[in-house]
Order: sequence, then structure tokens, then C-alpha cells
Amino acid sequence: MSKLDTAESLYLLGHPIAHSKSPVMYNAVYARLGLPWRYELTDLAGEEEARAFLAARDFLSVNITTPYKPHAFEAATHKAASAKLARGANLLVKHGEALLAYNTDGQGCVAFLERTGFDFAGASVAVCGTGPTALAILHACAVAGAREVVLVGRNRERAQSVLQDYVDEFGRLSSAAIDLPAASEHHRSFREAYDATAFKFGSYATSTQAIRDADLVVNATPLGMQAGDPAPFDGSLFQPGQRAFDVVYGHGETAFAAGARAAGCTVSDGAGMLVAQAVASVRTVCDIAGVDVDLAAIDLFEVMAEAAGFSIPTA
Repeated sequence: MSKLDTAESLYLLGHPIAHSKSPVMYNAVYARLGLPWRYELTDLAGEEEARAFLAARDFLSVNITTPYKPHAFEAATHKAASAKLARGANLLVKHGEALLAYNTDGQGCVAFLERTGFDFAGASVAVCGTGPTALAILHACAVAGAREVVLVGRNRERAQSVLQDYVDEFGRLSSAAIDLPAASEHHRSFREAYDATAFKFGSYATSTQAIRDADLVVNATPLGMQAGDPAPFDGSLFQPGQRAFDVVYGHGETAFAAGARAAGCTVSDGAGMLVAQAVASVRTVCDIAGVDVDLAAIDLFEVMAEAAGFSIPTA
């Protein structure tokens, strides 16, 4: 029996995730592809519960969101470069006895922003946060052509340590005998991204000028998921004409987004990234599962965005 005929279980693991649009998005696209797969939420508040769920491997694939991306990375038997560099996985796929880890967050962020017309070539990007999502986005921006990427956190020493570990791992991977080619025609190869990008770090207190000067400012922290959450930094740092992107969606306008909008920035929330990284996940899962479906026959982004009820602007 082929995967086309086999009912498979797929999940989103995280906490809290009651607001997530992932089930309606994935179920819509798998139905469109004629696959008898079912995608559901697994909202687990306890770390041990999450570890047990991953260890049981009772799934074809599982997407992972806050706070379990590092746990998913640890559970994997094989780790793609995207997961290694982010120090966390947002996608696990079972393949025989192996559990494969990926991180599609950065790819999704860049794909969405490019879809809206943002050009990364020569751009300066400030990424707020020091977790797997921030690192995935920072890396994807470098591959997409950014001149400079700055990792900014609450603590300068923490940001320095996280960035140094990332750069060291990137260096090891880029020195492999075979350079990984660019996934997109206008992007850099793996080695080109390592050589051509200036990687910097700082804190919200010490990197005020970097935030002011950035062409793109990204909030890759969880701030905004709870009512009353402040922005990562003082909103007066935003400058007219900047692009501001917040990974948070579904919680109303965040303080980060409100501050950017008031300053005259072009602002997007995380809905577009959610859809774009889901498109990457669908392609990865179908490829590994050996499912022979014509993914190019439909616009996966449009199908999933419509199912979620998102009205996402494009260029």
C-alpha cells in the first residue's frame, strides 16, 4: 500500500497553540492533493509530556513551535543543516527507523517577504531574539543576500555566545568538500553566504543604532503572544520606511507592530511566514514520504492562506 492510500497522522506540537491555523491549512492542502492524511494539534504544557510524545514517534511528521524546538532537535536521529544552525527543529519527519529534523522558519520568513517585494540583496537586517526561530531567520537572510545581519537580545553576552556558536557551526558546514548550491536562483550558495555576510550581535541597549539603520527589523521573540507584552525595544527606534516583521500572529496587534506602524514602517505579522514555512514543510514531508503528487500543479501558498482565512498582501 502506498502513502497515497495510507492514512497518516501529522501534528503540531507546542504550547499554547489553541490559536493555531495549522490544522485547517495542512488538512486543506493534503485534501487538495488527494492524500488521506490528518493533521491535528498536540498542545502539551509539560516538557516531559512533549519528550514522551516525540519519543513515541506515532506520527508521519510533526511541526514544532514554542517552546519545544530544541527538544525536537534532540529527539532527531539525523539533522539537516537548517536545524543544526538554528539549534532547533520545527519539523520532524519519520523515515523508516530514522527521525529527520529540519527548520523551515527562516526559509518561510524570507519566502514571504520576497513575495511581498522585499529585496534582501545588500540589505541590513536586525533580528530580535536568540532562540531557534531567530537563528533560522538570521541564516535565511544571509543566504538571501543580506549584507549585514545583527542578532539582538536582552543580554549582550548571551547574544554574542549564541551568534558565535552559529558562526562556528556555519563555518564547519560551509567548509565541506561540496558547496551547497542556492535553493533559489537569486540567492547565495552556502559558502557564499558564509563568506559574504557580516554577522554582528548586541543588546537592545547597545544596538540602538543598528536597529535604526536596519532595512528590515524582525521580532523573532515570543513577545506579543500574551496580552500586555511590551515590544523587545523602545518603539522610538523605528524609522520611517523601514520594513518591520513580527513572527507573532493571531494575538491582535503586538506592541512591536504598533510601534513600527506609528513610525511609518511597512509592517507584517507572522501569518505570511506561517503559510510559507508550511509550504516548505509540505514539500519536505511529501518528498521524504515518497508521495508522487504534482505539487507544482497548485499554488500551495494560496490554498493554505485561503483555508486559514488570511488576507496576505503581495507585491
